[in-house]
Formats: sequence, C-alpha cells, structure tokens
Amino acid sequence: MEPGGQLNMQELLQQAQAMQEQLFSAQRELAEAEVRGTAGGGLVTATVNGQGEVTGLSIDPKAIDPDDPADTAETIADLVLAAIRDAGREVQELQQEKMGPLAQGLGGGGGIPGLGGGGGGGGGLPGGFPGLGGGPGSGA
Repeated sequence: MEPGGQLNMQELLQQAQAMQEQLFSAQRELAEAEVRGTAGGGLVTATVNGQGEVTGLSIDPKAIDPDDPADTAETIADLVLAAIRDAGREVQELQQEKMGPLAQGLGGGGGIPGLGGGGGGGGGLPGGFPGLGGGPGSGA
C-alpha cells in the first residue's frame, strides 16, 4: 500500500493478472476433466465433462428384463436420470474445488487486499460455471 492507505496500482494489476492466469488454468483443467455418476449399483453410468455436459452413457444389459419391457424402460429411464444427477453433483464438487478459491478472491473476502468483500459467487465467471453460486440452501 502506498502512503495514505491507497493501493499501489502496479500491485493491483499484478494480482489481477495472476488471478486471471489461475482462472484460465482452472478452466482448462475443467474442460479436460471427466467425472462419472452411477445408479442402480452400477447398472447405469453417466459420464460428464467439467462443464457439466453429458458425454457418455452406459447401460449394463443386466438392467434389461425381456419379460417386462414396459417396466424395464421406466426403470432404465429413472436410473439414467439418477446417474446424470449423481454425475452433476460430482461436477459441482470438482468446479468448487477448482474455481471456488478464485471466486473467493474475486470478492468473497480472501482476494485482493483493500477491496473489501462484495460477496458474490462464481456463477458469473467466464465459462458459466453454474455450480459456483454456492452455499447452503442454494442448490449448489
């Protein structure tokens, strides 16, 4: 800090550049990440990338009952949804792990000294990481 309590603009710019580099690095890691969610004891597996897009779905043939196709179809649909939800929770945890500290630094109190905490989650971060709005009761 400069005399009088003012932030040194050079320090501020350096901190902002470092945070931007960390953000881009975390986004790259998320883009390359892949998580799996399962349901029905592993009968259905959904694969989701770090942005939350479903990239694969696997259904074990044991999940299919040829004697009751209607019930089987309903059961498989339920299992697929459950596996996707499970994978979604995994993605949110991964996003929070990678992006959470950066979101804190952007206004959550742990970042650039002298700027104060404006609250705010990471939901508005570039790349649109929906799992970062965060906190109890927010669904994240």
